[in-house]
Formats: sequence, C-alpha cells, structure tokens
Amino acid sequence: MTMTATVDDVSAAAVLFRGLGDPTRLTILRHLALGEHRVVDLTASLGLAQSTVSAHLACLRDCGLVAVRPEGRSTRWSLARPELMELLDAAERLLAATGHAVTLCPTSAAS
Repeated sequence: MTMTATVDDVSAAAVLFRGLGDPTRLTILRHLALGEHRVVDLTASLGLAQSTVSAHLACLRDCGLVAVRPEGRSTRWSLARPELMELLDAAERLLAATGHAVTLCPTSAAS
C-alpha cells in the first residue's frame, strides 16, 4: 500500500487482516500452502468439527483467498492467491523481529 492509499484501500486492508485474524483460518491456510485438501483431511489434521472447518473455508473463499475444485463427490480446497503465503511469512518475520510484542498491545485484545 502506498502513502496515497485511499480510505477504501485502507478499509479493504483492514477487512483482509480481520479475516486473517483467526488462528484456525491461519492454520487452514498453512495446510493449504502444502497443496489441495479435502474438508475431511483438514478436520482430521486440525481436530475440528466439519462444520467449523467448512465455515472458516467459506469465509476464506468469500475473501477470495481460497479456491474450491469439485472432484467426484467431494471438493478440494487450495490457495487462490499464492502471494498470501508471502504476506504470512512477512508477518512471521515481523513478529520475530518485534519479539511478539504485539501480543502485549492493550488495544489488540481479542474481540
């Protein structure tokens, strides 16, 4: 984002980061970075209910971050935007550089 970003650009970025602000969604994205997965694969790996995983996938799909491909009677989920992993990797580097100080930020309390 440049210094000339519009209010709409900043608002869209805030919505994107809010969508990425859930640990389960981040974990799902990390799994999808390894390749396509079915919901049943993700539920087994994450130990979550199918409805929970499906709801998170729907959120990520609605944000344009994951894609779904039908395969027989099931579907396979994948990353829609590979550059998303660059963003998450950059976030991990930032967290490491700040010593995870963001976890101490009083205004970032879980909502």
